[in-house]
Amino acid sequence: MPSLVTSPPRELQHLSMDTDNKKAGKHRGGNLKSRLQSRSTQATNSDGLCFEEMSQWSSSLDRLLSSKYGMSIFQAFLKSEFSDENIEFWVVCEDYKKIKSSFRMSSRAKKIFKRYIQAEAPREINIDHKTREVIRRNIMAPSAVCFDDAQKIVYGLMERDSYPRFLKSDIYRTLLDSTSESVKM
Repeated sequence: MPSLVTSPPRELQHLSMDTDNKKAGKHRGGNLKSRLQSRSTQATNSDGLCFEEMSQWSSSLDRLLSSKYGMSIFQAFLKSEFSDENIEFWVVCEDYKKIKSSFRMSSRAKKIFKRYIQAEAPREINIDHKTREVIRRNIMAPSAVCFDDAQKIVYGLMERDSYPRFLKSDIYRTLLDSTSESVKM
């Protein structure tokens, strides 16, 4: 039998800023519950996702985001609600912090700013004007922490708003129930 999730959906495997423009609008919304259910019937430790891991996602957003499968399913949920720019921005910032080259950091900082921060950006995140201006100044001489304030704001929004809705969603409940059933068998 196929596992619940064998790998993240193709559109969620890489949040590359270069390829997202091509994917924007593609497969947004739709019947996510049906798509996820069609991929699942049973899960075991050797197949990937298991009931124990899924049940731990409800303990904190950090726990959910630290799980490869949790991250993918949460991204898919946010995409179905048309708010996936938040998790996308958070992931891009995590990747940005790992850049060592100052040239690459400068180039990436400008791309992140244009895509998520500037007013009317294609994937504009919900941050206040003051934070936006601090970041505008920070990217003049970018460092690993120049997006930290915006990242904290976005994380807080997800933690207070999207994450509780995800835990109450039919998607999460159905997946949890389907893995629970496989444990009982």
